[in-house]
Parts: sequence; C-alpha cells; structure tokens
Amino acid sequence: MTAVVFLADGFEECEALIVVDILRRAGIETVMASVMGQLDVDSSRHITVRADRLAEEADYSGADIIILPGGKRGTENLAASELVRSQCLAFAEEKRLAAICAAPSLLASLGILEGKEATCHPDFAPQMKGAVLTGGSVAVSGNITTGQGLGAAFPFAFELVRHLAGEDKVRQIKEAICYRE
Repeated sequence: MTAVVFLADGFEECEALIVVDILRRAGIETVMASVMGQLDVDSSRHITVRADRLAEEADYSGADIIILPGGKRGTENLAASELVRSQCLAFAEEKRLAAICAAPSLLASLGILEGKEATCHPDFAPQMKGAVLTGGSVAVSGNITTGQGLGAAFPFAFELVRHLAGEDKVRQIKEAICYRE
C-alpha cells in the first residue's frame, strides 16, 4: 500500500503529519509530496516541513490513495496546482481519495463530491456544492473519505488505515499510541 500526501504552503501541519505518522505506523508507504516546486513547505503556523519529493516526481501509478490536508491557504495552493486537480479527478474514478478540513471544498469544486456524503470544516460548508454534508467528524462515501478538521485528524487517519490495512491494524496502533475514545 502506498499513499501520497500533498503539501502546499499554508497546509495545516497537524492534519498532514498526524495522518502521515499513523499511516506509516500501519506500514503504509507514505510519501509527502510538495506542490510548491521545492521540498521545504511552509505550514499554516510557519513550521517548515521537508517533503519527501516534489509532487511532479511522485509515482501515482503505484499509489493507492491521495490525501489532501486542509488549511485555507494550503487548500488554495493545492487548488492552483493542475497536477493536484488532475490526480484528484483520476483517483476519484479508480482509487481512493481523502481530504480534511478546508480541502474537501477542493474536491467539491471539481465535482467529485456531487451527491456523496462528506464533511468539512464548518467555515467551508458553503463551498461544498453538490455534497451531502453529514456534519460528522469523518464521512466515507465509496472511495472518498473526508474529515472535518484538526480535531478529527486521528479518527480520519484511523479510517484511512481501516480501508487500507484493516481493523486489526487500527486496534494495534490505537493501543501503541495510547489512544482513548
């Protein structure tokens, strides 16, 4: 299993790094891919994170899922990338796609969430044209997983692991990190 997490300046660092951490604990190869033309990416709280590779160098043919962290500016920068938009459309058709916080609004703008249950940060609900908003922490509709925001980062990551590696792996990770519900 392989995941690609897109990083763009202004991304919400915890929504990205918690997901990367949990996926890697599950044994899922997880690539942080910068869409900014350089490996160092500036998060929403101005914490510089070094991506594993540039987005244009990532292997999408071997990836099972693309994940978009939120952050208002980060989502705007993701939306400005033709590569991100085209890969989201391709993965929505045949693989798995996930977005959290502001990022589900990018999926909605591409028509990917039309008629699908989804969630997002409440500030972005008006931009979720065509989606059936659940208001929950995490929503799964077919091959699309959406999360509400930073507070949902762990449940969002666990849901991704559940789909990619199974419930036993989720239980093992929750126990290892002392996660309590």
